[in-house]
Amino acid sequence: MDTSRIRTKLSDSTVVKKSTAFYEKHKRIAPLVSFIAGFTWDSVTLTRIDRVWDNVVLLLYLSLLGLTLFLLHLADNDKIKNKFILNYREWFPSAIQFFFGGLFSAYVVFYFQSAALSKSWIFIFLLILLMLGNEFIKDRFSGLKVYLPLYFLTIFSFFTFFVPVIIKIMNLWVFLLSGFISLFVMAGFVWLLFHFDSEQNKALFKQIALTILFIHILLNGFYVLNWIPPVPLSLKEGGIYHHIQKKDGFYEMRFEKGSWYQFWKTSDDVFHYAPGDTVFCFASVFAPTRLDKKIVHHWQMYNEKQDKWLTTDRRLYQIKGGRDGGYRGYSYKKNILPGDWRVDVETKEGALLGSISFTVVTVQKEKNEQTLILR
Repeated sequence: MDTSRIRTKLSDSTVVKKSTAFYEKHKRIAPLVSFIAGFTWDSVTLTRIDRVWDNVVLLLYLSLLGLTLFLLHLADNDKIKNKFILNYREWFPSAIQFFFGGLFSAYVVFYFQSAALSKSWIFIFLLILLMLGNEFIKDRFSGLKVYLPLYFLTIFSFFTFFVPVIIKIMNLWVFLLSGFISLFVMAGFVWLLFHFDSEQNKALFKQIALTILFIHILLNGFYVLNWIPPVPLSLKEGGIYHHIQKKDGFYEMRFEKGSWYQFWKTSDDVFHYAPGDTVFCFASVFAPTRLDKKIVHHWQMYNEKQDKWLTTDRRLYQIKGGRDGGYRGYSYKKNILPGDWRVDVETKEGALLGSISFTVVTVQKEKNEQTLILR
């Protein structure tokens, strides 16, 4: 087969010429469109963090992103003579944006599902901000200065949940292992990228390597501070109830019936507490198949005089992974005081999955109008 002839025909075809002209006309907004397209696609197609196909797609994105970065670097340094590849050099930035968009959209979905935004939003916002920021950098080598650290972030973010999914264990040592695997993969890629480069880019190589090492150390610090969401775990739902009972594989949960217009009410945000009442907290935590983890219900009451939340109880129980809706569990508390309360759903190590807030109001008699839901 005469591949050069085929490449020539493709390059001279009407479709290629029109598509190239269209790109030239709109190339200023093409990267942003590619980013949005990648984000939208993954938001629609992603299902479970331990689903084989979802992880295959993410691995494919990572591989194609690395290949595109590699080809872009070689083309910019005159290391590629292939006319067909050089004809599409202008498309590489948009392809890179598309893969970044697909990867980061997946991570945003998974990370937002996995933790309370009060701690995780900074980490995720920085990732998105850095990626969008590369659109405003113009000099020749600044693209790599942005692209490669971002590529490391995508690799790191992937392995921090992929490794626990594979080995069915989640703790500090597994996180550190995931980080070292990410660092090893990235080190190999950076070395390969600069292996055939000229001497004038050695300084750039050192700068990028130090930046990646700094990011690796910083992310480990974020984990210690619980600023990185505890993926692959996620809080699916939670609420406060007057009574919970497990029966025939379902959980019967009773809560006060709201006003006619409160059609969305499914739990007791305001708990009317009568003498002898018990306050139940229900939570459903998703974990990948065969990954078992201890979860804590951290009961806290707000102290107005001290202006802070004070711990009253910590209730620990084991969850088992695999159920789509999450492993269901509950804790309860008697003799509760009036005021503002919250139950933080955490891992045993203290990583926050979510918080369930409610207010206790004392009454003389229990409200009779209650409704029942099954989960």
